[in-house]
Amino acid sequence: MIFAGSTLEQPLPPDTEARLASFTELVATAIANTESRAARARLAEEQAALRRVAVLVARATPPQQVFAAVAGEVGRLLEVDYTVLIRSDPQDMITVVGGWSAAGVPLPSPAGSRFEVGGRNVSTLTLRTGRAARLDAYVDVTGRIGDTGAQGWGFRSSVGVPISVEGRPWGLILVAYTRDQQLPADTEARLASFTELVATAIANADSRAELVASRARIVAAAGEARRRIERDLHDGTQQQLVTLILDLQQVQAEAPPGQQGSLSRIADRVTDVLDQVREISRGIHPSILSELGLTRALKALARRSAVPVELDLRTGQRLPDHVEVAAYYAVSEALANVAKHARASAVHVELDTPDATLRLAVRDDGIGGADPARGSGLTGLRDRIEAVGGTLDVTSPAEGGTTLLIKIPV
Repeated sequence: MIFAGSTLEQPLPPDTEARLASFTELVATAIANTESRAARARLAEEQAALRRVAVLVARATPPQQVFAAVAGEVGRLLEVDYTVLIRSDPQDMITVVGGWSAAGVPLPSPAGSRFEVGGRNVSTLTLRTGRAARLDAYVDVTGRIGDTGAQGWGFRSSVGVPISVEGRPWGLILVAYTRDQQLPADTEARLASFTELVATAIANADSRAELVASRARIVAAAGEARRRIERDLHDGTQQQLVTLILDLQQVQAEAPPGQQGSLSRIADRVTDVLDQVREISRGIHPSILSELGLTRALKALARRSAVPVELDLRTGQRLPDHVEVAAYYAVSEALANVAKHARASAVHVELDTPDATLRLAVRDDGIGGADPARGSGLTGLRDRIEAVGGTLDVTSPAEGGTTLLIKIPV
C-alpha cells in the first residue's frame, strides 16, 4: 500500500484517494519493470554460466575440470555458501568429486572423501528417491553425511538434485547455506540445468575412455602379432637361410672348379634373400627394440637413415613396451618422410622423459609445408600416437623445415 497522513486537525481533502491512486499506478509500473529487469538479468547470468560450462563440455575437458567449473558457476549464480558434486557407487558409498565455497577456502571434506549412505540427510534422500530433496533446517539430521554437513561444514539448509548419465543414477549436486535461512524455492529447478551438462560431460568422458582403451588394445594386439611374426622369421626362415648358405659354402668348397662359379652365384642370391628377410623383419618389429631398448633402437635407425641424424637421447631407463614401440615407429616414419619429401640436410631427434610423459621432438631443415590432411604419412602416425593416449603436433611453415612434437604418457 501507499499511505498518506496529516497531523493537522482538518481532514485530508476529499480527492486525496484519487490523487494517490495515480501514484500507485506509477509505483506498480516501476516495481514491475524493476522485477522484470532483475528476472532478465538473472536469466542472462544463468544462460552465460551454462554456456561457459557447455563450452568446456564441447571441448572434451576432463570431468574433474568440468566438476570444478560447475561447482563455481552454480555457487556464484545461486549465491550459496557451498556447492558439492558427489558420485555414488553400488556399495552404498558416496565420493566427493568437486566443490566450491563462497569464502574461497578448501572444502572441509576435499575431493576423494568417502561417506556411507544412510540416515536423514539431503544426499541420502536424493539418492534413495532419485528426485530432488531439500532440508530447510538441520535439526533432525542423522547419518555420517548429515553430521559432517551440519558440524563439519556448518550447513543450515541444503538442496540436492540427482545426476543421471544415460539413464543410470550417477550421483548428485548439492548446494547449501551456512546462514540461518532457507534456500529459494526455485533452487531445484535452477540446478537441474547444470546436472544435464555434468551428465553430458561424464558420458563424453566415458565414451572417450572406452575408445582410447579399445584403440590401445588393438595397437597392443597388433604389436604382439608383429613380435610373433618377427620371432618366426628370425628363428625359422632366417635360420634356415643361414643354414642353407653354410651348406652351399661347404658344397662349393668340395665341388669341382667348373661348378664353383654357379654355386657361388646361388649362394649370393640366397644371401640377398636373407638380407631382404632381415630388412622385412626389422620393419615388422625390430628385435633390437625388444632386446636392448628404445635408445639403442633409435641409434640403429639413425645409422640407417638416408639423411644425417643428430641424436639427443636423455633417457636410459626402459619404458613400457607400447610406449617404446610407438616412439620407435614415430621416429622411423618421420625419418622416412624426411628422406622422401623434405629435401633436408640434417635431422635432429630429441628424446626425454622428465616426468610421467615421454617427450619426443623430430626437427629437420628441409622445405617444410608438411600437411597431415594431404596424406603425407602423418595421419597414420597421429593415429598410432593417439591410440596409446599421446599427442602429435606438427609445425611446418613453407621453407622453414618441419618439427614433430610427440608426447606419450608413460
